[in-house]
Amino acid sequence: MTRAVKLLDARGLFCPEPVMLLHKEIDQMREGDAIRILATDPSTVRDFTRFCAFLGHQLLVQEEVDGEFQFEICKGADEEEE
Repeated sequence: MTRAVKLLDARGLFCPEPVMLLHKEIDQMREGDAIRILATDPSTVRDFTRFCAFLGHQLLVQEEVDGEFQFEICKGADEEEE
């Protein structure tokens, strides 16, 4: 994994809370920064994949370890910066 600048612990939360929290956190980050997310809701796999594709962020890591989903996302360029 790359060095994430933030950790988002979304374990125990269910859709749509994890993706809403991710959106809030990533808005406060700089382009190129990464965030590591821990989650237990299986729908985060779908939600975070779509979130990245739609908003131009890079999904660096997506794995499941003992029922816990781990992600690392790198923030892409903000729309107003493009």
